[in-house]
Amino acid sequence: MKVSICIGSACHLKGSRDVIRILQELVASHGLEGKVNLTGAFCSGNCRKGVCVTIDDQPEIYSVKPETAQAFFEEQVLTRV
Repeated sequence: MKVSICIGSACHLKGSRDVIRILQELVASHGLEGKVNLTGAFCSGNCRKGVCVTIDDQPEIYSVKPETAQAFFEEQVLTRV
């Protein structure tokens, strides 16, 4: 599974670095390093939604904040691996 996190200017200002860190910690704590690949992505053009996250290059864009990153992981990532 590929999880892409926008690292464009708007998303960076909204906490993309923290979202990445939190998701990295969650992937590691669940032993999913070989199953979940976190990648950075350039601006998706949905800056108002930021931090923009996609899964497996699907068209749906999730709005993830540092405070919602764990819920996103549990609801969208864990249910798919």
